[in-house]
Amino acid sequence: MLTLDQALEKMLTALPRPTQHQTLAIQQAANHICAEDVVSPINVPSFDNSAMDGYAVRLADLAQSMTLSVAGKSFAGNPFNGDWMPQSAVRIMTGAMIPEGADAVVMQEEVTLNDDGTVTFSTLPKLNQNIRRVGEDVKKGDVVLTQGTPLNSVSLPLLASLGIAEVAVFPRLKVAVLSTGDELVPVGQPLEQGQIYDTNRFAVKLMLEKLHCDVIDFGILPDNQEQFEKAFVEAQSQADLVITSGGVSVGEADFTKTVLEKVGSVNFWKLAIKPGKPFAFGKLENAWFCGLPGNPVSALVT
Repeated sequence: MLTLDQALEKMLTALPRPTQHQTLAIQQAANHICAEDVVSPINVPSFDNSAMDGYAVRLADLAQSMTLSVAGKSFAGNPFNGDWMPQSAVRIMTGAMIPEGADAVVMQEEVTLNDDGTVTFSTLPKLNQNIRRVGEDVKKGDVVLTQGTPLNSVSLPLLASLGIAEVAVFPRLKVAVLSTGDELVPVGQPLEQGQIYDTNRFAVKLMLEKLHCDVIDFGILPDNQEQFEKAFVEAQSQADLVITSGGVSVGEADFTKTVLEKVGSVNFWKLAIKPGKPFAFGKLENAWFCGLPGNPVSALVT
């Protein structure tokens, strides 16, 4: 029997890296996986801008006097374009373009507005204080998302902020799910003697949906080897991965391993864990296969 770490290593070694991808608009790309490295087409910020509400200044002016006149204002989207005379400051708001020649921004809390319209600075700022320079956050050509990154409410707005409208994604994994056993009954139907409700398929589907897989539900299979084989062939023709629960132990009605060996191949069977020992992993013609134990706790664990 393999340890859990050995089993995971064997599975990851056997599985190929995906090669197919498609391009989606970022509005449709949520919960997909990024298929290629994404490179920024622009600098962020794309222009020098203020990190504070306050006053843009030239340090040379403050070296002569800590009181300056106000030459004008610079707002986000509406920059200061007037003549900037010596011994004056420019009123500036957060995100607004830095006037040419400014080398610091003093936050408004450190400035006193005088009755004559001039402003007095309480401290001498440092060079580039409160200025966000071009490319300080992201430089043009930087890789901002690497292949394999989940596309979600964090990564997709980043792409939007860079003006990237489309992204290459891997297709969502298609997973066929089925339960096995004559004793199983769908939830909502009355139980006959010796029957139990099928909870594994429901639980596995919930877990797969949380991983944003496309789930194909093949229902419940009776303990019949011929039907097993037919369902396996059909499932692996539609899915990338087939997951069953039950039928992987050593009982007379446990056909999963037998059928797997007939229509595919077994990579390994049985893990050195409890619960979850009778877990099977293998390859079908067009899909991979995971056989979960029938016990609900074991199925959840594996």
